[in-house]
Amino acid sequence: MDAVHDVELPLKKLNSGKVREIYEAPDGQILIVTTDRLSAFDVILNDPIPGRGEVLNRMSLFWFKYFEGKVRHAVVESEPEAMNLGVELTGQQTEILRGRSVLMKKAEMLPVECIVRGYLAGSGFKDYRKTGAVCGHQLPVGMNKAEKLPAPLYTPSTKAEEGHDENITFEQTVDLVGMETAEKLRDLSLGIYSE
Repeated sequence: MDAVHDVELPLKKLNSGKVREIYEAPDGQILIVTTDRLSAFDVILNDPIPGRGEVLNRMSLFWFKYFEGKVRHAVVESEPEAMNLGVELTGQQTEILRGRSVLMKKAEMLPVECIVRGYLAGSGFKDYRKTGAVCGHQLPVGMNKAEKLPAPLYTPSTKAEEGHDENITFEQTVDLVGMETAEKLRDLSLGIYSE
């Protein structure tokens, strides 16, 4: 199949992000379709990467499954033929959805993106060069770009509506979501959780 840059479905489109399209579905649910679009520096590039959306979608489904029983999630269905979308899809539309879509319950999004870093790269390296720290974690002096960190670090950010996400400290996470939720987010992200 060719790369999927745009998705047209007989559903109301709620949002079009850098990579994902979100549609309204029956029963207060949403359909999220992951395209093959690629963005860099907050710009969607012209040439999508064939299969990228499927890989991203399958990674998300892996983590939903991995944390099943530990964290409630909103996934209803990921097989297009089993989705109750309330509309008739063409064969081509069904094939576009296969492997790159998920029907979900509407959920309240937390304003925190949970990131675990093993290496000093990206915005973490940029912060380190300015302050010697990443998201409040003081690091050894003289570290190089892409150097392995002494231990994995939980480095949250806020999810920006537009532009770059902003790295935040654990304390800022507490201010946003409260101590109990902040600790749970950190511990789940680092793989420290109680059954």
